[in-house]
Amino acid sequence: MSKFLLVCAICVAMAGGIMAQTAQAPAVVLNVGDQAPDFTLPGTDGKTHKLSDYRGKHVVLAWYPAAFTDGCTAECKSFHEAGPQIKAFDVAYFMASTDAADRNKEFAISMQADFPLLSDPEKKVSAAYGVLGASGRATRWTFYIAPDGKIAFIDKEVGKRVATAGQDVVAKLGELKARKKS
Repeated sequence: MSKFLLVCAICVAMAGGIMAQTAQAPAVVLNVGDQAPDFTLPGTDGKTHKLSDYRGKHVVLAWYPAAFTDGCTAECKSFHEAGPQIKAFDVAYFMASTDAADRNKEFAISMQADFPLLSDPEKKVSAAYGVLGASGRATRWTFYIAPDGKIAFIDKEVGKRVATAGQDVVAKLGELKARKKS
């Protein structure tokens, strides 16, 4: 009987160790006023984009789960249609996902996106922003980053209105008093 208990104890200890190794790190929680995590990500425009390069202007970083899905297609279309109004502001704006760069490039071409889609296939930046879901895909949240690099607003309700996401960005930039181009 004691050998049986010893074997059971070893199994329980091993299972606990395995569970501890596979447990996910606690999710990052960013709030308005926090410094936005810097990033360096490839864009569909062939450039590498660093948040720190846009210091002094507003930045919109719209995370989306996956290229070529219905919601992401509607959101990208909305950004494209609102492009002239968004570009009236002195702002850098991006959509970003954990998709590979070539997949995002195909998606951008199919959507005629005239703004960069960023790729985070290593999922480090999406984790730093707290948007990496259990599925390994980004949660559909949009971050508005002020010229000083701090988070000015986080829109966690984008998924409820993907068809108006672009116009929502225009409205929020106005509310945040983002500088207009001259």
